[in-house]
Amino acid sequence: MSPAEGKAIHVHPTAVIGPEVELAEGVYVGPFCLLEGRIRLNPGCRLLNHVTILGDAELGARNVLHPNVVIGDEPQDVAYTGGRRRVLIGDDNVFREGVTVHRGSERGDATIIGNGNFFMQNSHVAHDCRIGNHTIISGGALLAGWVEVGDHAIVSGNCVVHQFVRLGRLSMMRGLSRTSRDVPPFCLMDGTHTLRAVNAIGLRRAGFSAESIRSIRNAFALLFRRRQNLKLALERLQEQMPLAAEVAEMIEFIRNSKRGVALGSSQANEQDN
Repeated sequence: MSPAEGKAIHVHPTAVIGPEVELAEGVYVGPFCLLEGRIRLNPGCRLLNHVTILGDAELGARNVLHPNVVIGDEPQDVAYTGGRRRVLIGDDNVFREGVTVHRGSERGDATIIGNGNFFMQNSHVAHDCRIGNHTIISGGALLAGWVEVGDHAIVSGNCVVHQFVRLGRLSMMRGLSRTSRDVPPFCLMDGTHTLRAVNAIGLRRAGFSAESIRSIRNAFALLFRRRQNLKLALERLQEQMPLAAEVAEMIEFIRNSKRGVALGSSQANEQDN
């Protein structure tokens, strides 16, 4: 019987399973996997081979973990003294080769990942991150501690995200970019936290209407087309009542920023991604 068939639990003879591990129906644990700690794998999870899960972790249904994935190891935080911290993962996520997801830190509680996310090879999710739903974290991307990634956001290959940074819903970081500032929803960022345009292709694929995209473009132009006092630009934008729901979401995200938001560019353009 193949790993995807039936409701029986399949554990390869070479796998090492600790006494506190709970395996639900249909779970497949392949060769040379190591599960040690208070771990629960919900129905249909598949650990292909050489997967390591440690500590206090729960994985929802139908997650697929490819070779050399490590979930729940200790955070890379010099203040960590070994306290029990967690990793909580939703349903239908894919973790490709070499992905690492660390447990919460001494000052935190849990690293939390939602549903339907795709983590490509050698990407890293540090302690206490909050990953939404249906995101793509591409190969070699590095998320530092406490990073928040909104639904349907894309972090492209070899991007780096500073601790405590937020990436808004349907935002996109282009490959090799880096940010120590928040990236607002629906925006396209590259270089060093520089906003270039609206993520128009992503918005169309997500089913946004032409009118909604136009409203987001207009808001982006007012806020980021030129370097200016962002607080004053927000006030001017709010004067344009009534605001589209997506524009109101951008405004709220910016106002709630603690690190400051990525910068507009004097050479920003409206090229689609």
